[in-house]
Amino acid sequence: MSQNNKKAVVLLSGGLDSMVAAAIAREEGYNIVALTVDYNQRHKIELQSAARIAKKLDVSEHIILPLDLSRFGGSALTDDIDVPKSAAQSGQSSRTASDIPVTYVPARNLIFLSLTLGLAEARNARDIYIGVNALDYSGYPDCRPEFIEGFERLADLATKAGDMGSGFTIQTPLQYMTKADIAKEAQRLNIDPALSWTCYDPVDGDLHCGQCESCHLRHKGFVEAGIADPTRYATIS
Repeated sequence: MSQNNKKAVVLLSGGLDSMVAAAIAREEGYNIVALTVDYNQRHKIELQSAARIAKKLDVSEHIILPLDLSRFGGSALTDDIDVPKSAAQSGQSSRTASDIPVTYVPARNLIFLSLTLGLAEARNARDIYIGVNALDYSGYPDCRPEFIEGFERLADLATKAGDMGSGFTIQTPLQYMTKADIAKEAQRLNIDPALSWTCYDPVDGDLHCGQCESCHLRHKGFVEAGIADPTRYATIS
């Protein structure tokens, strides 16, 4: 375990993006406190991936926090709503750029970053890492740069640390990367993408379905990067 006093809290979902963001934080010399939220998502296997990643990166602390967002519903990830797959199968999106897909979880990153902020203040950390991306993504509003900038301002207003002039920085190292860029970054950082989990609708427990949009974006990134995709898919097109 690192003895470095330079500390950051990383929101670690278990996905490829959060894994790469955490590895970048480690490379930049931070002692990592990782927060994973178990929000009763249908792809709970990503919690196992988060634990594997945390171990691989030798984080100083890994908290898996239960928060049952299925009580709210409103998303294909937490409610009895089918995860869309037809658009992913054809490689085309059937929605316009302004549409938000049913896999959007209401205010998820706002909720998660609020929890991460509380943990950061409690652990006397001033840097928070999150693997949001605004290029190859599903159009979620809480992945956009405007949201991150707004939350960073809010963090300084809402906390004792911010009130005392010791504010927080929300680090988004993947913000303007494509999925291909992220795949290359994982390779550069020498961290195995197979440790991560992406699929919204697992098959037989431990296979990526290969047909949801999340799987499609993941595989597309490896193909465009010219890197072999180590992901185990039930099927992929």
